[in-house]
Amino acid sequence: MSQAASKGGAEPEFRLASIIVPMIAIISGIFMVILDSTAMNVALSRLVIDFKTDLPTIQWTVTGYMLATAAVIPLSGWLSDRFGAKNIFLGSVVAFTLASLLCALPSSAEWLIVFRIIQGLGGGFVMPVAMAYVFRLSPPNKVGQVMGMMGVPILLAPAVGPILAGWLVEYHSWHWIFLINIPVGIFSIIFGLWKLPKTERKQVTGIDIPGMILGPLAFAALSYGVTQGAESWSSDKTIGGLVIGGIALIAFIIVELRSKTPLLELRVFRSVDFSFSIFVQWLLQFSLFGAIFLLPQFLQQARGYGAFDTGLTLFPQALASAFMMPIGGYLFDKIGVRWLVVIGLSLVSGAIFQYTQVDLTTEGSDLLLPLIMAGMGSGLMMMPLNSHLLQKAPRELVSRVTSLTSALQQVVSSFAVATLVTVLSSRVKTLIVDQQLPLTTPAEVQKATLAVAPEAFGYTFGIMLVIAIVGIFLGLFLRRGKVQAGAEEQKGKQELGLEGLH
Repeated sequence: MSQAASKGGAEPEFRLASIIVPMIAIISGIFMVILDSTAMNVALSRLVIDFKTDLPTIQWTVTGYMLATAAVIPLSGWLSDRFGAKNIFLGSVVAFTLASLLCALPSSAEWLIVFRIIQGLGGGFVMPVAMAYVFRLSPPNKVGQVMGMMGVPILLAPAVGPILAGWLVEYHSWHWIFLINIPVGIFSIIFGLWKLPKTERKQVTGIDIPGMILGPLAFAALSYGVTQGAESWSSDKTIGGLVIGGIALIAFIIVELRSKTPLLELRVFRSVDFSFSIFVQWLLQFSLFGAIFLLPQFLQQARGYGAFDTGLTLFPQALASAFMMPIGGYLFDKIGVRWLVVIGLSLVSGAIFQYTQVDLTTEGSDLLLPLIMAGMGSGLMMMPLNSHLLQKAPRELVSRVTSLTSALQQVVSSFAVATLVTVLSSRVKTLIVDQQLPLTTPAEVQKATLAVAPEAFGYTFGIMLVIAIVGIFLGLFLRRGKVQAGAEEQKGKQELGLEGLH
């Protein structure tokens, strides 16, 4: 951008193509992290056999990763301000890539768990830092389009992950789930060093040491507690995690509100629009990601689908999401977020309603329409709502807000999965008792569970449908707000110093 242009009063029109190359580095890093997170679930059964261990032990490869991710998310905003978003993003991609290599080499389940925790420490920074980075790269009047581009891998990777992982596990080796990250990580690092613009480091006065201790402890403990709730909400592990996390969270909130240099900027909740919008986002996330988690379980447990076939069945949802994501971003810039959330959640609600009708004769073709509806709905509203949240926060606090929302989303996702598993398991037991099915042998238990599974899944989907409908109603009250495209854009670009985009 020439100085003449900037001084002459008329700013050159922003072109989306000008940030395509930097976006490639960011999108490839995000895609790698999300792909690996979803692929791991498919490999657990094979890992139990190869390491000669049990499922509760190997499950820690998922739980440990999740806890490590939740622990570092609150630190991402402060580190980005202190050391620069580019350095933190590329450093996290390097850590994740090296940890992926380590994860492909262990000789025991214990070492794999350790390496997965290291991988989570690197991966936890990628999403919040990338979201803040992309938001600040974007002119305020083009935020929806640019964030929509970044949203494609967020919804595409969870669908591609099971397909790719199922194929690798069944026909090759689980090691390749981690090895495929290495070329992707190297690609992201090279492109990032080459084309990611440098960001100005902010003067961070002081270190919020109490926040750095209490924040990761609170979010990790809460995530652990709700995850253990999937097994039993009354167990010592569940209660212990929730109690420790709750106490740490209360202490963290008090510390952050009193701190002059808080780790997470909680004062943003003073904005009614922001607080209301993030609550709507939680409802959206609970219903949408609950469906993404629950439907594969139905296909595998009730219908006997393999991991690879399940991934193929769910793929139309990913394609629909990828198709609608840029459209949602474009419409957000034109009309705001309200009707995108209302229409998107209506489509998701329609899909979930059809999921409530599943039975033992349900085939993949029967799910094609609801899968496309769910994909279109999620693609239409997910990134616009994220962009809306960022616009409701002061621009200088964007990196802190993405850390806050990402940490809370981690807890909400864990809570959604744990709650749905608990409801499903409880409903299965209730139906078996009500129908007085025989349970004297393991074969009879399996037969009884299979007999009541469709009704239990339908009941659980029904609960999600209610939550989605509540989200539709609340979405009607979302306010667009005003975007000051001129002054705000100039201020943001002066603050960033986008050296790589001349």
